[in-house]
Amino acid sequence: MTSHDPHPEIAIAPLTEADAGEVLTIQRAAFVSEAQIYGSADMPPLTQTLEEMRAELRMGTGLGARVDGRLVGAIRFRETEDLLLIGRIAIAPDMQGSGIGRALLQAAEQSSSAPVSELFTGSLSEANLRLYESCGYEVSERVPDGDGTEQVFLRKSLAG
Repeated sequence: MTSHDPHPEIAIAPLTEADAGEVLTIQRAAFVSEAQIYGSADMPPLTQTLEEMRAELRMGTGLGARVDGRLVGAIRFRETEDLLLIGRIAIAPDMQGSGIGRALLQAAEQSSSAPVSELFTGSLSEANLRLYESCGYEVSERVPDGDGTEQVFLRKSLAG
């Protein structure tokens, strides 16, 4: 199988603290393009340390996607009684557009008993917005960042 296979065999499993280095590597690679869109590398996905990542994986819930044993994507989320809060979704740059983000999002939603899922992205992140809207998310709020961009919050009902 090559990385150009449009439908790679994706294995999704919970992330553990032992995955922290791989997750951090993918996260940094994935968010460089976001930093370029916004003209700033001062964003938490790029400044997070390995120790912070280990702590986050110890506390939180996360899923990783592997193709042929290689970690190619990760999603982290928290759940309250009322809300599945999707955190960072990071896909290895060479695997973006092959359905991994969609598969991780669906797996997180299916693991949750919350009635509603929420996530956010920046207003300039058009590919992210297209993905989330194609997965059934609708814009619920736009919060100006003061630099001409907005944080766009999207929600999806999981009930039913």
